Amino acid sequence: MKTKKQKIKKIPYHLGVIIDGNRRWALKRGLPSFEGHRRGLEKVKALIQWCFNKKIKVLTVFVFSTENWERSKKEVGYLMRLFKDTISNEFKKIEDGKIRIKIIGQKEKFSAQLAKEVKKIEEQTKNNEQMTLNIALSYGGRTEIIEAVKNIIRKKIPPEKITENTMKENLWTSDVDLIIRTGKEQRISNF
Repeated sequence: MKTKKQKIKKIPYHLGVIIDGNRRWALKRGLPSFEGHRRGLEKVKALIQWCFNKKIKVLTVFVFSTENWERSKKEVGYLMRLFKDTISNEFKKIEDGKIRIKIIGQKEKFSAQLAKEVKKIEEQTKNNEQMTLNIALSYGGRTEIIEAVKNIIRKKIPPEKITENTMKENLWTSDVDLIIRTGKEQRISNF
């Protein structure tokens, strides 16, 4: 039996965080929604560093859902520029040479500039092994399942050979130990 002094420390291997509430935070303070997104990014950078320091091996941040494309053109444009600038400038500062960065989601929806930056950062960090940072961008759980099925079909895996493990190997991400959602909403947003 464990005493109070003998704390059980279980660090999740894979932590998933749904970033939510940036617009509501800004509006509540009389600030433009863009400021909420900008400040949310600062919190995400701090979260990445915290997870790295705690030796969490995989962090998946759900930052932009497939449904977010329906927001105003101005807001979507701002967010896409923020993602591109962050990927091309900010991530070079995060534990250089230690964190592998993967962008998961519908990459075909990205602008040519964003797609170029995504490809570049994934290539530059592909051999980094201390931590993996998955950024779910234009992501939806249903879309992930559909893409996994398409990938299995492309591989010509016969139906009788498809197992739970086959699906797991073809998903963008799997085996999340703990999911946290920021903001006040209590839903998993197809994560």
